[in-house]
Formats: sequence, structure tokens, C-alpha cells
Amino acid sequence: MASSWYTWLVSRCLFPLHERLKKHDTVAIFRQLEQSQWQNPQQIEAAQQQRLQAFFRRISAEVPYYRDLLTRLGLKASDIQSRADLVKLPFLDKATIRAHSESLKNPKATLVRPFTTGGSSGTPLTFLLGNERISHDVAEKWRATRWWGVDIGDKEIVAWGSPIELNKQDKVKIWRDKLFRSHLIPAFDLTEAKILGFIDQIRAIQPAMLFGYPSVFHLIAKTAQQHHIDLTGLGIKVVFVTSERLYPYQRELIEQVFRAPVANGYGGRDAGFIAHQCPAGSMHLSAEDIIVEIIDRDGNPLPPGQSGEIVVTHLATSDFPFVRYRTGDIAALSDKVCSCGRGLPVLENIEGRSTDFVVASNGTMMHGLALIYVIRELHGISNFKIVQESLTHTRVQLVLENGDAPALADKVRLGLTARLGTDVEIEIEWVDQIAAEASGKYRYVISKVTA
Repeated sequence: MASSWYTWLVSRCLFPLHERLKKHDTVAIFRQLEQSQWQNPQQIEAAQQQRLQAFFRRISAEVPYYRDLLTRLGLKASDIQSRADLVKLPFLDKATIRAHSESLKNPKATLVRPFTTGGSSGTPLTFLLGNERISHDVAEKWRATRWWGVDIGDKEIVAWGSPIELNKQDKVKIWRDKLFRSHLIPAFDLTEAKILGFIDQIRAIQPAMLFGYPSVFHLIAKTAQQHHIDLTGLGIKVVFVTSERLYPYQRELIEQVFRAPVANGYGGRDAGFIAHQCPAGSMHLSAEDIIVEIIDRDGNPLPPGQSGEIVVTHLATSDFPFVRYRTGDIAALSDKVCSCGRGLPVLENIEGRSTDFVVASNGTMMHGLALIYVIRELHGISNFKIVQESLTHTRVQLVLENGDAPALADKVRLGLTARLGTDVEIEIEWVDQIAAEASGKYRYVISKVTA
């Protein structure tokens, strides 16, 4: 697997030593995951059920919130035996976590520290992570990385983070990244000059893998194409993208410009490393650690093939449990078996957050992609952001690349009203650039309307 002696040294010696010093069980978990992924679906589900039972016995005995919850509901830990039994429990959402953050903490937990979500979908959420959860997340990511023929220690460029996160880097982390050959580029305030600088870095480093937001690598690819810069011969094996919805047009351009496959990842700081795409194209769930339910608007579980909200129970969160956590994201479970041979279940039709959907004035709900393609098909607009303020008012920020601004604005209004309704006011705002969210992410469509 290792592509060089140095990669072998990092992945087999230096990184395991690093994790041991941090008191993480990453290596042992990783070795188990490397084996369990090849079990059949029935074996994986049986092991998941055993972990759920042990997990719930522990948190019901140790975590005040769940001890009190079971008492109120008249339940015992033994009443939660399988995924089907989870419906006996209420959902966990951000408001509940904020209101009960102290009682959700396991008093026996050690070495926990606060983490905060990026807040791209609203108010940031602060919660606690312990070594158990971090070890499992790192092991899951490591396993998925190796699916694509790359490993820890291979040269990597990471496009990530907000200014706050980047400023927190200390000398130890900087030296660790150098040792592991991981290079960070800041994914915010992306002027053309900075993007061209990133392209120069990519050409100079010639990494085996890229990792970061799809919007950033799409923008880099688009800029390289506009400036006729060839990025096809750099030896990049894979472009890992995560933390945002990956649109088909982004995948197409990134793969064309870098001549490397795009591997989509789905998860979050709060919900964990949920699913990753394998080379056969399936989004495999991290089923050893995570139970995923898909629910309808009334909170009822949906069968495979039907889209609804993703609800996550993370079995490695006994320090600060995430049980039936509502992610706000939309997808469907699949009952197909992947041709790659892994028995891990598959998530499909990942359509982004519920706030990425828009509602026409007649009440029809559609994915924001319906509006995105209206603007993408227009030549002369380099970037945009659509904010549905209400059923009758949608605001659009546009960055002019070239052409007739009034004529382009008329075409945007015409295209959007054709989808949202002729009675909808389309407010056009021309700007020099589109600002990223505080997390560094870019959101092309935001709806403030609840259907």
C-alpha cells in the first residue's frame, strides 16, 4: 500500500507513536475496521447491535441526562436492544444539547475538550469530544483514505478552516504536519491572486492527495482552466472532498482539471465521520460506529430508498452521547450490496441540508440545485449566492466576470421566477466577491423558508 519508504515509516511507525502519545486507540481500532469492512451485512449488523447494547448500558448508568430520561419514560437499558428500539427514545437536537450540556457529560469522562461546529447552518454548537470518539473518527478516515491507494505520510494538501482555526495552530502541530507531509492552505478570502498562489503550491508540492471543501477545489480548478494552467501531470491520485454538498458540475470539473477521481465524504464535527465513497462509487456508512436512521417530517423511520432527514447514533460517544441526533441533512438508505465487496451499508441521494431546499410560492419544495443551474448556465457570472428570504422575496448576490450586467440580471430574474413563481421578487446585488461562512465553507443556496 505504501507508495514510498517514507510513507511506510510515517504510517507504520511515526503516526502510531503520535497516537499513542495522545492516548488514542486509533491504531487498534483501524486494524479492526480493516477486517470488519469485509464481513457480510448480517455480521456487521449483529456486531453493531452488540455495541449498541453495551453503549446504552454504559450511558444509562453513567450519564445523568440518559439516566433521568429513562426514568421519565419508564424504560430500562435492556429495552434498547437494536436499531428498531431507538424509536422509543426522543430525538437529540442542537437546542437540547445547549439546554442540557452539563447533564449530557459523563462524570467519569477524562481528557474531554470542547469542540464547536462551523455554524454554516445557523448558530454554532459547542459540545465535548473525548479520546474514544476522536480515535474512532481518525481510524474511520484512515481506513477510507487507504481505499484509494494513499496512506498517512503520502504528500497531502488540505484546503480547510476559518481564520480562527488557522491561528490556533501551534508549533507542535506545524512540525507534525511537516513530518507527515501535510500542507495546509487557508480556505477563506479566496481572491484570484491567492488562488493562483495555491495553484503554484500544488504544482510545486505534487501531492498524492488533496483534501478539503469541494467549492474550494472547484474554484481552483476553474481558475487553472481560465489561465490555461495544466494540473494533469502532478501524480494526484485522489481528491477527497467533504463538509459541503458535492454538486455534479463540481465533480466533473475537478476530475477533468486534476485528472484524478473525486472521493466524496459525508460527516461533521458533531455527528462524526458518517460515510465515505469507495472507488466503486458507493457511499459506505461507518456502520461499526454509527447507526443511521432516515426519518420523515413527522419523525417516523423510512425504509431504504426513501429520502428523509439523517438521524445519527454514534456508538463511540459515551463521554458525551449523541443518540438519535438530528443532522438536518437529507439522504436515503440503500439496500444494495456494493460491487467493491465491502459489507458496509450504503447511503445514497445525499442532497444536503434541509435549508438547501427552496420553496416555490405555491408551496412546491425543490432542491436548491434547480436555482443553481439557472445561474451556472449564464456566461459572464463568476460566482453567486442565493438567499430565499421569504416565499415572495429571494436575494441573489452576483459577481460579474464580463458582459452586460443589466441583461444578465434580467436573465437571472426570468429563470428564478420561472421556478419560484412569477409573484416572487428577485433582488439582485452585484458584489466584488462572495464571502465564505465563518467556517470557510461556501453555501450557494440558503433558504429561510419552512415549508
